Amino acid sequence: MDLLRSLPLGLYLEQPITWLHRLDPRIKLAWLMTFLAAPLLANPLWRVILAALLLVFTIMAMIPLRVWRQQMGWLLLLSLMVFALTTVIPDGLDTKYYPRLPANELAFAQQPNTLPPASPPNPWYNPFGFGRPASPTSATGSASDESLPQPTDYRYILFQRGSITITKRSLDLAIRYSTLLFTLIYSANLFLLVTAPEEITAAIEDWMSPLRRFNLPITEIALTLTLSLRFIPLVLEEVQNLVRSVSTRAINWRKLGWRSTLQVWLIVAERLLENLLLRAEQIASAMKVRGFTSPNEHQVQWHQFRFGRWDWLALLSLVGLWCARLIWGWEF
Repeated sequence: MDLLRSLPLGLYLEQPITWLHRLDPRIKLAWLMTFLAAPLLANPLWRVILAALLLVFTIMAMIPLRVWRQQMGWLLLLSLMVFALTTVIPDGLDTKYYPRLPANELAFAQQPNTLPPASPPNPWYNPFGFGRPASPTSATGSASDESLPQPTDYRYILFQRGSITITKRSLDLAIRYSTLLFTLIYSANLFLLVTAPEEITAAIEDWMSPLRRFNLPITEIALTLTLSLRFIPLVLEEVQNLVRSVSTRAINWRKLGWRSTLQVWLIVAERLLENLLLRAEQIASAMKVRGFTSPNEHQVQWHQFRFGRWDWLALLSLVGLWCARLIWGWEF
């Protein structure tokens, strides 16, 4: 199972058992939904707070450094790259800024009532007016342009040097995209890291139990999800075995050509599908032998819920977080 253990995301940490492991899976699922829904219509400061809160949870849980490096290293690098690129790219607002008042109000007030004569049109042999002297009005206007002092300290352009321009909108977009990418991926990854598959399915079944009034097969859905989570390691094991069987044959792919290479991989994919169908049939036969006819008649309790004081504390913290989000977290 080397392929399953080398995956950077979606692993379950069996040892050491942290305080996040001991929390009720229903509370952890509610916290996960909070991290997925709270960034919606939130201001940049609140998005940064959510990302920092995930880091604080990871540090307080005393997760080993090897798991940090494997789970969070590439994600942090990707988020920082998204932040840097979004900061320096154009923000999409191609607007020109003009002063609110004329640069020289006295000269503007003393202008004659009659308009100056219009400049003659360019001849047909020189439609763009190359080589013609500039009009004196444009020269005087450019000479008298002066920047007006701003009444407040607001600046739209935060940094500008050469071709690099950082505006207020580009910085806002960079914070929004980078924190949203980190929060969505790492919150789900941290939930899978400290929650067993059986606990996940039991929590989903418990949260979906009110839907039984609408005659929805909640137990069947939970059972299907449990079997699918248990079937993922079997799929990875079959893929690993087939890849190793191909690599041990030392095939010279350059001499085969693209058509023969495609035929070989089609044969491997067909063999993989046959092995997976055989594994699924073996699981179905094992359940049938054990007398499993339907989930309602042969229901298995995958996990027993225990609601302790730490769960109550996590629930109260969740309520407080949502109150703060509804009061101070709106986008302005």
